Amino acid sequence: MDFDFDDVNFIDESISDDDHKKKSFKILKEIDIQKIQEDDIASVSCLISVPTTSACILLYHFKWNVESLLETWFSDEERVKKKVGLVNKIPIADSKEFTCGICFDVFPAHDKIIGSCDHMYCSTCLGTYISTSIDEGPGCLSLRCPDPSCEAAVGVDMVHLLVSDIYRKKFHQYLVRSYVDQGNNNVKWCPAPGCDAAIEYKGNDVGESASYEVVCSCSYKFCWRCIEEDHRPIDCDTVVKWIQKNKCEAQNVQWILAYTKPCPKCNRAIEKNMGCMHMTCNRSCGHQFCWTCLGPWSNSHRCNTYKSEQKDETKNAEDKRRQNAKASLERYTHYFERWDANHKSRMKAQTDLKKMQEKNLNILSEKFALTELRSKFVPEAWQQIIECRRTLKWSYAYGYFIPEHERAKLALFEYLQGQAEAGLERLHQCAEKELIEWLENYDATADQFDIFRVKLVDLTSVTRNYFANLVTALENDLCESEYEGQAKRKNRKEEKKKPGKKQKLAV
Repeated sequence: MDFDFDDVNFIDESISDDDHKKKSFKILKEIDIQKIQEDDIASVSCLISVPTTSACILLYHFKWNVESLLETWFSDEERVKKKVGLVNKIPIADSKEFTCGICFDVFPAHDKIIGSCDHMYCSTCLGTYISTSIDEGPGCLSLRCPDPSCEAAVGVDMVHLLVSDIYRKKFHQYLVRSYVDQGNNNVKWCPAPGCDAAIEYKGNDVGESASYEVVCSCSYKFCWRCIEEDHRPIDCDTVVKWIQKNKCEAQNVQWILAYTKPCPKCNRAIEKNMGCMHMTCNRSCGHQFCWTCLGPWSNSHRCNTYKSEQKDETKNAEDKRRQNAKASLERYTHYFERWDANHKSRMKAQTDLKKMQEKNLNILSEKFALTELRSKFVPEAWQQIIECRRTLKWSYAYGYFIPEHERAKLALFEYLQGQAEAGLERLHQCAEKELIEWLENYDATADQFDIFRVKLVDLTSVTRNYFANLVTALENDLCESEYEGQAKRKNRKEEKKKPGKKQKLAV
């Protein structure tokens, strides 16, 4: 399923430059990429004694890989020149007039434009030719002479000379983007809407076990390897399979994503307007229930376990097929609904944190005489909720792909997930509902609020520990030891590489 970019994975605090240095990635703005390109162009121009315009053409064709360019150049210089369109200039006899090779009009000699070849054009025709190519897209970066029989490349110098500022700017944007789009495999654009930054991955580790979690300067957090939102602790392959499954179930997804649900007691439609899953019917019935499963609510409530119906062995083949199809849809619905509910709860928590930081935190600080240090426990609790909702969300995608016959593995997963989820619901309810009561309670004292502060800090710590255990377990594929988990992931990777073995998409 594709979500609108209104629901993007933004974190709540920017990362400082010092933090970036400790990370395995580097953020590159367009000006940084342009500086890298200029340095590479100057270096190549000096090393192989060619003009900077030619060096730019060469680097673009070699996808900005300096080593590959130099190795090929010194191996066969003439072949490289021919391939990229660097031709040797042919002397042209002086004359008072010339005929444009495009419009065939005769012009004075001073209006003559000659590129790296011997073909002559008027400035208007050649300028229009280049501008039209720029309008058509990034293909203008490999533009050749207008003469169909000529392979001479049109360089940056011609672009600067013949087109307007608007087209020059557009051309250079294409040139800068080519460094990422066609060049360095270790650099990718940030997928957040409106962001023009790129991320260079500098980690030494590669493969499933490496950490590809990156944070852009725009505060968008994503997986560098697959460019999806950050999905730790599950791997990229599982994310791809899950997204593909959601696309295949598009019609069913629309039904699952209903905005309202009936109260299990009075059947009145209820819309979810808070982040935690604990719902209370505001009608006269006051029934408390779980949003995801509609079961009665209690402090020990858990509904993360999927319970399939008993199959009737007496049914015929057609009935069994229908029964299996129904069971498959019900199982998918169980995992998708919880995946989506945690996604929406996370988005709501991000909104609540922003509101807390902009308004409510100041009210609490003034009301209970809190210093900035002593009030940090509130945003820390919300940040923990946001991170845990993300982890819990993707844990449901992981759970869906656990084979049903691996009962021991499934049981361990549901136990760890249930412990973490129950802890998160307690924390979320405390930070969301109980905190509002303190904002509205004008008779509360600082000592009374301090008791609440200790409670929220403890819940934050306990929930963090629960999710640390869940993350470690899932990253090790629910194996008894970290080494066993790494071995299993390595075996799966080797199985995929075996020739002649078809890979199937689990759905």
